[in-house]
Amino acid sequence: MERHDLIVIGAGPAGLSAAIEAAKTGMDVLVFDENAKPGGQLFKQIHKFFGSKEHKAKVRGFRIGRELLDEANRLGVRVELNSVVMGLYTDKEVTVKQGGCVRHYKADAVIIATGASENMVTFDGWTLPGVIGAGAAQTMMNLHGIQPGKRVLMLGTGNVGLVVSFQLLQAGCEVVALVDAAPRVGGYGVHAAKVARCGVPFYLSHTIVKADGEDCVTGVTIAQVDSRFQPVAGTEKHFDVDTICLAVGLSPMSQLAKMAGCKMIEGKGGTVPECNAYGETSVDGILVAGDVSGIEEASSAMIEGRIAGISAAYTLGYLSEEERNSGVQAQEAALESLRQGMFAPKNRGKLLKETEEGIAVSMNLLEKGYVAEDEIERYPGVTYSARIHPVMECTQNIPCNPCQDACPKKCIKIGENITSLPVVDPEATCIGCGMCVASCSGQAIFLVDEGYEPDYATVTMPYEFLPLPETGDRGTALDRSGKAVCDAEVVGVKSMPAFDHTNLLTIKVPLDMAYRARFFRA
Repeated sequence: MERHDLIVIGAGPAGLSAAIEAAKTGMDVLVFDENAKPGGQLFKQIHKFFGSKEHKAKVRGFRIGRELLDEANRLGVRVELNSVVMGLYTDKEVTVKQGGCVRHYKADAVIIATGASENMVTFDGWTLPGVIGAGAAQTMMNLHGIQPGKRVLMLGTGNVGLVVSFQLLQAGCEVVALVDAAPRVGGYGVHAAKVARCGVPFYLSHTIVKADGEDCVTGVTIAQVDSRFQPVAGTEKHFDVDTICLAVGLSPMSQLAKMAGCKMIEGKGGTVPECNAYGETSVDGILVAGDVSGIEEASSAMIEGRIAGISAAYTLGYLSEEERNSGVQAQEAALESLRQGMFAPKNRGKLLKETEEGIAVSMNLLEKGYVAEDEIERYPGVTYSARIHPVMECTQNIPCNPCQDACPKKCIKIGENITSLPVVDPEATCIGCGMCVASCSGQAIFLVDEGYEPDYATVTMPYEFLPLPETGDRGTALDRSGKAVCDAEVVGVKSMPAFDHTNLLTIKVPLDMAYRARFFRA
């Protein structure tokens, strides 16, 4: 029987964060993970995180994973990979399958950070090769460099479905449609908007009826659903695809908590262990953190992990009560800021018709994935000027403020409330550096120069596709819906280490297209 102060089950964002906080106090920490590589979902996430600096905002997920691993190594955290935890008992004994053997470990405290598993939906043909989860698609693309398919249909418009759809486009796949049985887009509007302007159509209030094919997927049929989510006859639409990607939610992997005798309740995403603000369950010395205690974003999981690590250190006498309370309070403040805005837990499932500022929410965005042309002017970040200036098409109250810190001239104001819509300061002078464009996690900021030359303007936009266009290239400008609106010429391409792979593409368009052109196609 091998003994340790703390055993952490799961080397994802929550588990690594918990191990780091505990190790900082001098605890002997052992981490188990069933995978061949640590980091959990972080290394699949190539997009930039939301939030503020304390939440790792504008940093890509795989970079955050590297930072956590490096810090854990420096602190002497031992991480055992290819280790499947088979049992967890009330006396905090852990049985682990490693290399064909079952080994026994025991700890004074155990933190369960096992994360969540992907949900599936059933339809005719759902077991055919080519029907995969969004997480599997991310693994193929972002860890192994493999295209999941050539033509893909995505089911689900939550943040996972939207983010993975964009990453499929980045990987060179054609996303033929985004489908959701719900009547409204479930994820952030900025995620939906960057997919829509690439020309991907949204089919809300639709579901998959069947997948075609004998040995693999060759097509898919969708249909509109009624108020009871039943397919409506005569509304079928067919797409030729080789891949159907499912992003229909996650379920907490809470089996070990139940095995250990923890009290279980119905929580966010399914059955979860009941826990207090410190992550402590009903069983002394067993704590939980991350998606296993309720489905949220990776940023929240990291904070919950830190809280659990601090709490475990206090439980075993490595921290005083005052030190624990101080550490936890700071983390709770950071966590609470992430749980504000239009996507706060209290607003889940609600149709909000106004922003916090009293601005009418774009129904077009919720139903089609993009803000309509006659709606965009209502938002405070959309301004007009004779000189170059930022146009911020951030239309929902989400916790994010990197643009405010990125601007060297303080042109952009959000204020203390992290969920406030950004505002352009009319007194400040934009120098066109593009730092705000590159820093925006939602790719929702553009630089517009209406005085570029007579009858022409330039639009500088974020661009994360390969091959990267070159100055002088000609192509087509697309509007927010992905519709071609005019010819365009590339007049500038800027890439800098500070932009972290978000290239700035500047195109010249007719003056009357300055507020419509939002994407470039060679």
